[in-house]
Amino acid sequence: MAVVIIATMRSLINAQKENELMEVIETELKGLFVLKPKVFEDERGYFFESYNQNLFKQAGLDLEFVQDNQSLSQKGVLRGLHFQNPPHAQGKLVRVITGAVLDVVVDIRKDSKTYGKWYGLELTEKNKWMMYVPSGFAHGFLTLENNTVFSYKCTNFYNKSAEDCLLWNDKDLNIQWNFEHPLLSPKDLEGKTFKDFVSMF
Repeated sequence: MAVVIIATMRSLINAQKENELMEVIETELKGLFVLKPKVFEDERGYFFESYNQNLFKQAGLDLEFVQDNQSLSQKGVLRGLHFQNPPHAQGKLVRVITGAVLDVVVDIRKDSKTYGKWYGLELTEKNKWMMYVPSGFAHGFLTLENNTVFSYKCTNFYNKSAEDCLLWNDKDLNIQWNFEHPLLSPKDLEGKTFKDFVSMF
């Protein structure tokens, strides 16, 4: 079922000009975007826009974020694969502030041509890339460095009764984490297998 989506992407906004602040790229999983901000660096440090509502709208992402979350994790921590079921489903704009992660999503939209397929990308303090994960995707990440700070904006509020989880090492999904014995929460260790999962999306 699971097929690795190689990063063959279609650029929506070409950030070749000096006045363009972000490259917005749609992956082969429809609705899943990678965002590469233009970073201004000099001897003082750096500056970049991590979110620009107008730019998102130009790319077809007319979103309203209502909650920001942040986590600190040590190397080898794996969080996921999380999602909230409708009507409390969330879109997420995710990024790393310090450190590095392997960020992974799974398409769980049952009518999608890419249902059950996953996509992974390293988000790091150095590359400053971000990913917009729409509702209908399970999301997780593996921390690659100590003291990794992960931040994300959400289009809906946290709702405990709606939260759900797929098993991180599900055999059918076959996600290539390339890391043995990650540290997981008890809840994540009990995630659902994909074959027993019934999507509400």
